[in-house]
Amino acid sequence: MSPSKTPAVELEVRGRTVRVSSPDKVYFPERGLTKLDVVQYFVSVGDGILGALLDRPTTLERWPKGVFEGAKLATRMDSTGDAFYQKRVPQGAPEYVKTARISFPSGRTADEVAPSELAVVAWAANLGTLTFHPWPVLGDDVDSPDQIRIDLDPQPGTDFSDAARVAPHVRELLSEHGLEGTPKTSGGRGIHVFVPIEARWSFVEARRATIAFGRELERRMPEQVTMKWWKEERGAKIFVDYNQMARDRTIASAYSIRTNPRATVSAPLRWDEVADVHPNDFDVTTMPARFAEVGDLFAALVAHATPRYSLESLLELADRQETDHGEGDLPYPPEYPKMPGEPKRVQPSKDRDRPR
Repeated sequence: MSPSKTPAVELEVRGRTVRVSSPDKVYFPERGLTKLDVVQYFVSVGDGILGALLDRPTTLERWPKGVFEGAKLATRMDSTGDAFYQKRVPQGAPEYVKTARISFPSGRTADEVAPSELAVVAWAANLGTLTFHPWPVLGDDVDSPDQIRIDLDPQPGTDFSDAARVAPHVRELLSEHGLEGTPKTSGGRGIHVFVPIEARWSFVEARRATIAFGRELERRMPEQVTMKWWKEERGAKIFVDYNQMARDRTIASAYSIRTNPRATVSAPLRWDEVADVHPNDFDVTTMPARFAEVGDLFAALVAHATPRYSLESLLELADRQETDHGEGDLPYPPEYPKMPGEPKRVQPSKDRDRPR
């Protein structure tokens, strides 16, 4: 006889009943964490994860078979993939799951999940969603970012500690431009800094401001920071991934679970903690107690929270960089259409016209 299937569990999530199927299915074998553990984790940090996603079009990173050695992340749903990104609301979604229509660089559109209550997060977790990827926009204005996101991405030869050494300089430079950001671990090797901004600029302008910021950081820390898009040019430095501000590029939300054996989570930090923590300090088993102790350190990024800051100073910096140094746009990701003012999108080692 085949073993009997574990009955589904019903959870009450702020007035909604959310059904958790196969609650004993193991999602993180090395930690012995089950699907039910994952859903209950998200409920335990409910105000935090909902605040990070509230009313934002959100791509779901789904691992319905759990995380295991050799799992391959696909970029689309198929019949054999162990995991996939879901950019359109799943069929059969409950009536309380709201959506927002977004447009991709290709011109195609999609209705993405836009969480409006915690039950939506729990429902998505039951579908195997471990990492939530919200856009930096709200559903009522999907073309005007209300956040800039500074991604400090350690390159080979560097690690989290190197990103942590750069982070205070990020804070200082933001302050010089009248901005204040909130840091978080990526859940992996990097650090993210999110800044709430007024929703009156386009993606192109927000990306341009981020490029200007990264260039100034690189100018001040040339041995530690790089803005080079091509990996072969970056060296052992911290890459400021400016293309995370391009349309349809998203970053794992605060409190999302990362798909590594330890089940680490993306943890908001106080600035004075950055130098002393390690990503492994924050995982599915430890974050609930931390959240209960410190609350939502990412509350400044919740939709419509104040204050929200202006990008005018960074855009003026971008103008000066272009006028004084001829520093214009930088390459977009390869799947994007050619953008106005964008330089040649050719890997330097393959560029036949580049001076040798």
